[in-house]
Amino acid sequence: MMRRKRIATAALGSVAVVVLVAGCSSAVSTDAATSVPTDASSEASTSAVVSGQGFWDQSVVHSLSISYEQDDYDALIAAYIDTGEKEWIEATVVIDGATFENVGLKLKGNSSLKGLSTDADAELSSENPEDLPWIIDLDKFVDGQEYEGSVEFVIRGNSSETSLNEAVALDLLEASGLASEQAVATRVEVNGAEALRLVVENPDDSWVERALTGSTALYKAETGGDYSYRGDDPESYTDVFDQEAGEDDLTPLIDFLQFVNESDDATFEAELGQHLDVTSFATYLAFQELVDNFDDIDGPGNNSYLSYDASTGLMTVVSWDLNLAFGASPGGGGQGQGRGQGQAQGQAQGGGGGGRGGGSNVLSERFLANATFTALYQCELDRLTQELYMSGLAQNVLDSWTQTLEEGASDLVSSDVVSSEASSVAQYFSE
Repeated sequence: MMRRKRIATAALGSVAVVVLVAGCSSAVSTDAATSVPTDASSEASTSAVVSGQGFWDQSVVHSLSISYEQDDYDALIAAYIDTGEKEWIEATVVIDGATFENVGLKLKGNSSLKGLSTDADAELSSENPEDLPWIIDLDKFVDGQEYEGSVEFVIRGNSSETSLNEAVALDLLEASGLASEQAVATRVEVNGAEALRLVVENPDDSWVERALTGSTALYKAETGGDYSYRGDDPESYTDVFDQEAGEDDLTPLIDFLQFVNESDDATFEAELGQHLDVTSFATYLAFQELVDNFDDIDGPGNNSYLSYDASTGLMTVVSWDLNLAFGASPGGGGQGQGRGQGQAQGQAQGGGGGGRGGGSNVLSERFLANATFTALYQCELDRLTQELYMSGLAQNVLDSWTQTLEEGASDLVSSDVVSSEASSVAQYFSE
């Protein structure tokens, strides 16, 4: 079921009535509504999102093999289980037939690594490295090593056998007008064992250049951190935020967090648009609601990036980690149970912030506690429901991914599983 219960109905008040009649463009003042997401689905009509090229061509199942020294792998696993540290090792990686030596390989993720064990019978076992979440860095040990312009590749943690939920969600994220990572279905072989996995771009400098025009810095929220203001000492934000791109400088991040945490309610409403791309954030929240992803900015994983544009002085919240979209549960299973009984499509739920994941975030909480911003969020939810679901775009995206798996991965996952998991996602489009 939908998990968020983002806003209380009362929070909409008279503002919502005016806005929903007048249209989303009237939801907030000109100063606050800093951008309007591209109407990508109108441009695409009901066609699927255009497939990428080369390795990022979504119309085929790709291949990626990894080999390493067993002693290095054993040490990597021991370090993580004993201390939680994720250490780099060197590996040989073959991507669609192209071989790369001395490649950096490291475990990737937090909740996706929960329960990792050396026990062969464990749900997530080091005995099955083909099932583990990884990050591959081609130039970790060899400067300038890249493949078709890409340097870092993430082998996502599966929440289902097909990963259709995350694949579809990423394409719909792009169609919503927000920055998204390219993703491809991939036959991953690790030391001789194969599995079907979703490989995704890692948000790094090359991704920022492609996907975030104007961005001068990218900050990743760490799982153990939050959006609290901890003073002006950059050292206080160690293990809270990690800068992923741009010149090392936490000043824009610290200034933003100070405003979000210390401004009074009137100032927050009046001046948020001077610090944050407000419309983009409303779209972000609405999108996460629409695809039923509880592990986002206010979920347990604190999953988000902040992109800073020095020319405008604005932060933009960037989505990351959609492997629990469409009702998927950590560790697999429970996907696509649909919305709560009686909840109409595109309808905001009653109740407070937070939700099933038990996480919290001061930015989203303050944003949705404000009637004006809540109305903008509701407008974006209505818009995305129409443009992504009612238009037929989402179903076409799902059909394209399903066809790719049926044609290229039938030996790794059965057609019955593909059909079942596709149906679990598809039910969201018509409820």
